[in-house]
Amino acid sequence: MPGIDALLADERLFGLLPLIAASAQRDGAPVADADPAIRAQVLKYHATELMTDRERAAFLGLPEGCRIRERAKILAPEKLVLGRNVWIGEGAVLDAQGGLHIGDSSQIGLGVMIWSHSSHLQAIRGETTVGRDSIVYKETRIGKNCFIGGPSVIAAGVTIGDGAMISPLTFVDRDVAAGERVSAPRSLKKLEQRMDALEKRLAALAG
Repeated sequence: MPGIDALLADERLFGLLPLIAASAQRDGAPVADADPAIRAQVLKYHATELMTDRERAAFLGLPEGCRIRERAKILAPEKLVLGRNVWIGEGAVLDAQGGLHIGDSSQIGLGVMIWSHSSHLQAIRGETTVGRDSIVYKETRIGKNCFIGGPSVIAAGVTIGDGAMISPLTFVDRDVAAGERVSAPRSLKKLEQRMDALEKRLAALAG
């Protein structure tokens, strides 16, 4: 995008906030839970829609060499520790509310969701939108040179070692060792094969 440096430095962009604030009113009365910080974040992401991957990364303050595709979102970016040359795919969600570390040169695929908090207890206890005391926060760590194929899901509190590879459509709720390959479909197939073998052995013993 031509003039990206001027755009990044132009505070007039955020002068649009009053327009957004006006939309957060009903019948002339302010909405009680209107949050200026959330409105500013929404505006900031909308401003990136016509940017390139590198321009978007610079605008969002990501480290050198990083690229972030459109509609990717970072929750609590102030708690994200990101290495250099990280690629973040379209529509990915990086939740840093409980703390999130991603090492150099890792790739986060399209639609990947990496979590560092869970609100399941909040829902079970009937506290949704009422209080935050039941939300569980856990630091999540992704090493360097990792590949996470989309649209996989990384649960809160998981540590993935350097050079690990997560195949697409995988749910990861345990730690992954450095260099390990994790694939839900193949793991399920192996389990089915083992069960078939056990059933044949049992049948042979019964016969």
